[in-house]
Amino acid sequence: MLDPQLLRNNPIDVKKAMQRHGSDLDLDVFNALEKQRKDIQVKTQNLQNERNKSSKSIGMAKAKGEDIQPLLDSVSQLGDDLKVAEAELNEVQAKLQSIFLSLPNVLADDVPTGKDEEQNIELRKWGNIPAYDFEAKDHVDLGQALNGIDFEAGAKIAGSRFVTLSGPLARLQRALTQFMLDTHVDQHGYKETYVPYLVNKESLLGTGQLPKFEEDLFKIGNDSPYYLIPTAEVPVTNLVRDEIIKANDMPLKYVAHTPCFRSEAGAYGRDVRGMIRQHQFEKVELVQIVKASESEQAHEQLTQHAEGILQALELPYRLMLLCSGDTGFSATKTYDLEVWLPGQSAYREISSCSNFNDFQARRLKARWRNPETGKPELVHTVNGSGLAVGRTLIAVMENYQQADGSIKVPDALKPYMGHVTSITP
Repeated sequence: MLDPQLLRNNPIDVKKAMQRHGSDLDLDVFNALEKQRKDIQVKTQNLQNERNKSSKSIGMAKAKGEDIQPLLDSVSQLGDDLKVAEAELNEVQAKLQSIFLSLPNVLADDVPTGKDEEQNIELRKWGNIPAYDFEAKDHVDLGQALNGIDFEAGAKIAGSRFVTLSGPLARLQRALTQFMLDTHVDQHGYKETYVPYLVNKESLLGTGQLPKFEEDLFKIGNDSPYYLIPTAEVPVTNLVRDEIIKANDMPLKYVAHTPCFRSEAGAYGRDVRGMIRQHQFEKVELVQIVKASESEQAHEQLTQHAEGILQALELPYRLMLLCSGDTGFSATKTYDLEVWLPGQSAYREISSCSNFNDFQARRLKARWRNPETGKPELVHTVNGSGLAVGRTLIAVMENYQQADGSIKVPDALKPYMGHVTSITP
């Protein structure tokens, strides 16, 4: 959430910033509510002062033997008026809070202005795109020939956009997960974390999924307070909600492997073939909680940690800086890692690494205590996939495919695959 003072003191600048992020701010509505808030606050304070004075007068009049009933009636009426004014103030503040919660983050200055992914900027590429002397297949054809991917079973059990994996391909997904976790814990110093897969509304408000993206979430039952997590970012980042972190404990670096559940409400008709866009998938998520002065560096570092997985697996990829129209609601800046998929002859997103500055922290009331001032300050949050496991599985299958339909096992994964060198039909 944006700092309310930023909006109150610089409304024109904030409106321009919102437009750059593809949002709009009705300043007439905001200014009218702000005037109401100020007027009612003054009214409330005056009523409180009058009631306090009248209450003191009761004691003085009683000591003099005077009739105190008129004063009692006045205090009672002032109390009633105060309750009405406080209710009006709460209503106006709720409307203002709704505006604050609807506004996206302010984008970093170096985020390019653009409408959609076509205006994203390629920063660098890594690895060589494989050349085959046969027609490359996609993961669907490869997986079905190996009897390891079954979309019909997934549809029978749950519905469309679900899949089952079996045999060596199921083990390959498990190997990828374990490899990612081991790398981030042992080499990069993240703390492995196990978190709930169900979260409450407050957790989703804290990280910015609510109220804007409720249609993308799976809610459990009509009256239940629980939602299935869309990403481990939600429960992991909420570990610091309502906390004041000790300076010596900063930065906090978490890694978590979880399933992720998304309704894909805005993706109707997109990526209907294969495992690219599923209702249920798995990710290894990286989260860093840092001081404001360290968030840009942490963002670069976390992105490099995600890149390291692709490099270790020798998967060609490119790093993209997202433009204003493609940057997510809560982020101030986002890098996308896009892996090469021979079956599509295209780069596809496999990780988004974002810096949120204090946007999530303000919602979460997540702070650290600055020893120089003794006062709490908002933390900055950074996260990204390290990596999306299912899409990494797809990338390995397609980049390591052989002419006979077998799939070579990357050297980095052989210890996790019982030192099997290939998966064969």
